[in-house]
Amino acid sequence: MRIYLDYAATTPTDPRVLDAMRPYFGEVFGNASSLHVFGQEARAAVDRARRVLAQALGCQPSEVVFTSGATESDNWALVGTALACEARGRHVVVSSVEHKAVLEPARFLASRGFAVTLLPVDRFGQVDPDDVRRALRDDTVLLSVMHANNEVGTLQPVAEVARIARERGVLVHTDATQTFGALPVDVDALGVDLLSASAHKRYGPKGVGLLYVRRGTRIEPLLRGGAHERGRRAGTENVPGIVGFARAVELALAEREAEQARVGALRDRLLAGLLAIEGAVLNGHPTARLPNNANVSFEGVSSEALLLSLDLRGLAASSGSACTAGSLEPSHVLAAMGLPREQVEGAVRFTLGRWTTEQEVDAAVEMVREAVGELRAASGRRKFRVRS
Repeated sequence: MRIYLDYAATTPTDPRVLDAMRPYFGEVFGNASSLHVFGQEARAAVDRARRVLAQALGCQPSEVVFTSGATESDNWALVGTALACEARGRHVVVSSVEHKAVLEPARFLASRGFAVTLLPVDRFGQVDPDDVRRALRDDTVLLSVMHANNEVGTLQPVAEVARIARERGVLVHTDATQTFGALPVDVDALGVDLLSASAHKRYGPKGVGLLYVRRGTRIEPLLRGGAHERGRRAGTENVPGIVGFARAVELALAEREAEQARVGALRDRLLAGLLAIEGAVLNGHPTARLPNNANVSFEGVSSEALLLSLDLRGLAASSGSACTAGSLEPSHVLAAMGLPREQVEGAVRFTLGRWTTEQEVDAAVEMVREAVGELRAASGRRKFRVRS
């Protein structure tokens, strides 16, 4: 049995999404910017998809800009707004537990003379709105706080911090890659000016995403060339990907409540089994978290060794973001939460999805129990102190 519990890294494309995409690889292949009938058929498909995604976000279609994925969207949100607003100020604020797709462009801005403030988080990985209030300055132009953390699943108080920022005239960006389609995501309810999302986290294709840009928001384009996407993002539209993105979100929204309940129950079943293992502890917020995420540290075991052992047994999980899987550095998210190094080094992320079953969950618990026991016996147990 091979079990996939790494849905936060990517998801298999739903067959219904593939069916929707298939005509746009051959039958309707035109460039959406062409004026002839082939191009206009493609343009119509892009426009329909934009309307679907705008409705899902609670915004106007003109506020949805298609990108190659959330990494591009995050980079554009930070760098594009910072450059557009630098006459007013050169200070940006981001949370310390953001995805690297936010932290790296923030670091780039710092290398170009912008001031960057990293917001601390508590032991659950949540930002304190009071810290946001203290971090804002007269020259602050942007605040970026993710909707939900990709490693530990903790939900952030985006609406509350956005309200604080917008009272000061500061633009607000949120990375909703892990939540769009899985939880309610409404840009007005959240109070954000910019929002990033990606198709492949919601059973859509890889290589396509979006950036919501509230009307009137100043942002410099990153990609320059043609006048695609109303002159905001040059490059021929990925028509099959855009169609697939919209179809994936349509399906996710139609099934969201039932799927959230089903996956949440499976996650609780998984956690009950994992936390029954001696020396196991949950990382992240106990309740304000994604319904499919279980991040657990195991005393006396390194995550690298455990993941290798689990992979040999047929279980796929991760130690955090797939984008940093090759790094030897401990998770910056868990480190920012102030966890002991041994707890950080023993953390494994299990994320469930559309095709996860009870049988797989129960089998996964047994695989982890066996692997942890073998590794502890081979290396001797190390103690870590869990913060109270």
